[in-house]
Amino acid sequence: MRRRLKKKVIIFLVFITICLILVIISLNHSKNNVDKSKDKVNDIVNKEVEVSEKEKKMSLIAVGDVLIHESVYKDALQPDGTYDFHSMFTDVMPIIKKYDLKFCNQESTIGGTALGISGYPSFNSPDEIGDEIVNLGFNLISLANNHAMDKGEDAINYSNSYWSTKDVITAGSYPSMEERNKVKTYEQNGIKYAFFAYTTTLNGSLNKDYLVNMYSAAKAKEDIEKIKDKVDVIIVSMHWGEEYTNTPTESQKQIAEYLSSLGVNLIIGHHPHVVQPVTYVNDTLVIYSLGNFISNQLSIGINQGIGLMVGVDIIVDSDGVKFDNLYKELILSYADNSKNFKVIPFSKLNNNLLNDYSNINKKYMDIVNGG
Repeated sequence: MRRRLKKKVIIFLVFITICLILVIISLNHSKNNVDKSKDKVNDIVNKEVEVSEKEKKMSLIAVGDVLIHESVYKDALQPDGTYDFHSMFTDVMPIIKKYDLKFCNQESTIGGTALGISGYPSFNSPDEIGDEIVNLGFNLISLANNHAMDKGEDAINYSNSYWSTKDVITAGSYPSMEERNKVKTYEQNGIKYAFFAYTTTLNGSLNKDYLVNMYSAAKAKEDIEKIKDKVDVIIVSMHWGEEYTNTPTESQKQIAEYLSSLGVNLIIGHHPHVVQPVTYVNDTLVIYSLGNFISNQLSIGINQGIGLMVGVDIIVDSDGVKFDNLYKELILSYADNSKNFKVIPFSKLNNNLLNDYSNINKKYMDIVNGG
């Protein structure tokens, strides 16, 4: 009897031991699964963090020439003698506001009322057009163009002083050689960038090199070599080409190739007053000509009345710089017998505003797309 009892006890203890071993094994297995799950979650989080640290993005939109002819500023003239340009840009403001960096070429110098407000051929624009450009959100302003010296040194000094009071970045005209030669870097969304502006042509003479940044291969190389190791992205504004032609000249193409070889990432072109192709030269995005943003050149013909907006995401990661979400839309610098000026995107046009606008859009987008 005792032997049977002892045997049962032993069997029971063995059973309990086996159960405990199974429970321990099960718990360890569960713990390992939990640890593996945690490891997987941590791996995913770490990869997402790694990607976010590697990839940075900023958006940019560019428009062309702010060319304030006499009829344009007279249309903005108020009874009290001030100027109000706001209504001319309400259709494009929502598009422009979406971008981080917003570029335009201030073709007509803001030179102060003491010199007299004037239009073609010697432009001098009122302060209020600059105020409205800032109100639209533009923060990259090119001051290097062929009309920069239309009213002489006093006007360009006034221009530099005016823009220095605004929360914008300008390039292409400077109050001194020391200021022109400074190494300037800027930052947006964690991306460091440089911004240069040059012109290949100038009406009149230039007695001080720093007043207008005339392009030369040597000058561009010196500027870019000084800064390329300090920034992620280099943006260059080029006032170049032949007026009223939709085809880039050989000179434009050669300059684009050269700037690309120096490491320039984005070239923004203007001066022809008409649109030209948007394309790549090697890895450099080149906008050969944006045409006019606002002007009275529609009175010359439809070719001069059409401009271009180009938007793009600039992405910087471990592989370098790339572009995404390229947006291209034509704009019409509309006027009704040189009055009621309005910048209108083609997406907001109709046949009453521009007859056969759909076919016109196709024709000029073919030019923009290189076709």
